[in-house]
Amino acid sequence: MSDTGTNLPVLPALMVEDAVRAALLEDWGRAGDITAQATLSPEIGARAVIAARQPGRLSGIDLAATAFRLSDPAIAVEILARDGDRLEPGDVVMRVSGPARGMLSAERVALNYLGHLSGVATATAAFADLVAHTKARIVCTRKTTPGLRAFEKYAVRCGGGANHRFGLDDAILIKDNHIAVAGGVRAAIEASRCFAGHLVRVEVEVDTLDQLREALDAKPDVIMLDNMQPDRLREAVAIAGGKVVLEASGGVNLKTVAAIAETGVDLISVGWITHSAPVLDLGLDIEIG
Repeated sequence: MSDTGTNLPVLPALMVEDAVRAALLEDWGRAGDITAQATLSPEIGARAVIAARQPGRLSGIDLAATAFRLSDPAIAVEILARDGDRLEPGDVVMRVSGPARGMLSAERVALNYLGHLSGVATATAAFADLVAHTKARIVCTRKTTPGLRAFEKYAVRCGGGANHRFGLDDAILIKDNHIAVAGGVRAAIEASRCFAGHLVRVEVEVDTLDQLREALDAKPDVIMLDNMQPDRLREAVAIAGGKVVLEASGGVNLKTVAAIAETGVDLISVGWITHSAPVLDLGLDIEIG
């Protein structure tokens, strides 16, 4: 297990606790964990470890720990790894001990958060590693699981990526449908400049080099180059001449991302890292003896 030294944001404890409590209530239903109640007396204690079963990047450790603590305050949690750490099979990330009922009742919620968020972090890291030799940064999108956006975007940071806007209210992103209705690239940008406060950035999506030139004249903060091949992206970078931040989007996967980054763009947005990242396999094992 290795520490990436990633400078991560802090997930507020209140946000974590509210989300985990809701997840536990969803899982426990109307009567609680009837399997644990049927098979285990309240006095039985247990010790367990959570360990990685495949290589990856860790994320969600605080949510997992909170699941055990909310399930039964008598459960002791020892966190042995930090979000952002690289994992190898067998690496232990947490030890838990205490009442077995509470431990097993929280197991699935804890592992769901850990597996999903570590999967997002791992997918992000795979992309970030492939562009590390360039100036480009991998960024996420709003293609997130409803209710989990803040955590998934946090997981992107754990994997070495960066965050795009969190919602519709923190930046203006003019896409093709806005342009069609507004009457063109320049018209949409100028209208946005009149509307936006001085701290709100304006980004516009363009599909062609002609639209790029039109956008440059209107001076947005960021231009998204949508579904352009690497040769076209290089032309776009040359035309922009460093006057604006350029973001590449569309057609990005692990086979294409390095070539896209090598064109000189500043950002590469990848929806896949949040909407389709596979779960990272971590498991809870009871220690016997």
